[in-house]
Amino acid sequence: MFAKSFRVKSNTVIKGSDRRKLKADISTSFPSLSAEELSDIVPNKEELNIVKIYAHKGDAVTLYILHKNPMFFELEKRIYPTVYTLWRYPHVLPAFTTWPPVLQKLAGGADLMLPGVVVPSSGLPEVRKGDCCAVKIVSNRAPLAVGTATISTSEMRNAGMKGRGVSVLHTYMDSLWAFGDKSGPPSIPDVDTEGVEAMYLEEEDSGQEAAEGYEQEPCSNSEVDEALCGLYPGIQEISLADREEGEQAKEEADEDTEDSRSPQEHMDALLLQCFLHALKSKVKKSELPLLTSTFLRIHMFSCCPSGQQLDIKKSSYKKLSKFLQSMQQEHRLVKVKELSKGVESIVEVDWKNPELRSFCTPEDPGIVEDPVDMGGEGEKPYHPPEITTLYSVSARLEPLFQDANKRKGTILQPVEVRTIITEYVKRNELVDENNKNYVIINPILCDCLLEKSEYQEVEALKWDDLFSRTLDRMQHCHQLVFPGQPPIVRRGHIEPIDISVVSRGSNKKVTLIKNLEVYGMDPVAVSVALQHRVQASSALNPVPGSKDRVIVQIQGNQVQQVGKLLLDKYQIPHKYIQGLDNKLQKPGKKK
Repeated sequence: MFAKSFRVKSNTVIKGSDRRKLKADISTSFPSLSAEELSDIVPNKEELNIVKIYAHKGDAVTLYILHKNPMFFELEKRIYPTVYTLWRYPHVLPAFTTWPPVLQKLAGGADLMLPGVVVPSSGLPEVRKGDCCAVKIVSNRAPLAVGTATISTSEMRNAGMKGRGVSVLHTYMDSLWAFGDKSGPPSIPDVDTEGVEAMYLEEEDSGQEAAEGYEQEPCSNSEVDEALCGLYPGIQEISLADREEGEQAKEEADEDTEDSRSPQEHMDALLLQCFLHALKSKVKKSELPLLTSTFLRIHMFSCCPSGQQLDIKKSSYKKLSKFLQSMQQEHRLVKVKELSKGVESIVEVDWKNPELRSFCTPEDPGIVEDPVDMGGEGEKPYHPPEITTLYSVSARLEPLFQDANKRKGTILQPVEVRTIITEYVKRNELVDENNKNYVIINPILCDCLLEKSEYQEVEALKWDDLFSRTLDRMQHCHQLVFPGQPPIVRRGHIEPIDISVVSRGSNKKVTLIKNLEVYGMDPVAVSVALQHRVQASSALNPVPGSKDRVIVQIQGNQVQQVGKLLLDKYQIPHKYIQGLDNKLQKPGKKK
């Protein structure tokens, strides 16, 4: 369950009533604990924290933290001890013994299979199906894993010690252990397995055979290997191939988990990540008190990973004030006060908060101001396309192009059209002998280029008029050529990038940018660049009736900044940008 990292939802100090209830629940679940031991685990006066987390598969788990170490975790209203507790009181749970190589599999997320169980001289521990139990290795009584029995002890014997024995929930060196002080297990001699230890040292093959058949992902953390090797001399290093396979399986599992979350949950997680990142690496004590709006614009937005959008309205909080209130009351990370009417500021940060101290800043630190010039791994710098206007032969003009073997639908460049028309006129001797600037209209030119009202009136056309009429009656096309890519030809006029300023509720203005995809631009990259440049929130909205286009929306009238970004950074020609002259009309003064 804790083989991969989990997400912390809240961290609070336990109340007196909850402390008494926890003590009673532990006493009921683990009757072997004496009253003195119970008071030691759940002291009356020392600080005890409740941490609510979400495991990587989405399970909601409650942790009980004492002296910075998780002592118990609660899953589906059932309490389990952690390895930190079992190292102090190993007698709390019945324990199954296994070989050291098997423990490597358990650390990677596998369950304990019965062929890997060592039967000591005293026999197997007596358990029923679903009972909480521990797993240890030969020669050491200190448990290194916690789980539940999948079948009873009698069923294990009847099955010939084949199949799954313990469903493992928590192990030494997993993320739950890492949430504590990361101390190692003590060495507690195990009298029952002394003879087994000698046998193992002589014949290590038995342990390796017991470790076979585990299909779950192998442990891929080198620290786990080193720690387990230190626990027992017979443990061997995991091969490089197994490490790479484990890393790949972990990445795929993380992607599946990411996809299973709803957009709102994803935004909540992103919001918390940016918040913790900003507190840990951006905010300095000397900056306090810090306006909450400034904290969002300057610090949190800059911590948003590139390619993602931080939008509080898409989270479950909807407003920055509600999010900060949650960070203050549930997480106890900050203290927010209204220093002036309607203006909130962060006045205090708990730098020693366990959640903040355990947070690791991501490798991708966030937004890059200039994504156009970025050439990160897997990403190419943006280069504007070469745009060419083309024309397609229409059905009406097909007789005019028939001599040049250009059928309906043939796409031509303007120079080619001019050459074909010139050759047609000369071939049919249509140049006016009295004035060579005019072309005499024959029946084909009449049908192709003249309106019905002009049939009896127009007998000749100027060369320029002849060419312009021909191009106007052809179907317009355009060609886009991106560096290193084949040309893209589309029908119709190329759509310009449209910039507009519209009003939303309460006379708030937002700037909309459309048709970025036409020019091969990534709306997400443009949105992130604008968000960082103008320090205002942005969003992507789908274009009605289109599956592959979005509208970039950014708060305020940002026409000038959008224009600078498109013209200077993306090198888009001015003629392909519509709306640069938009001016926000100021509302009239009230009389």
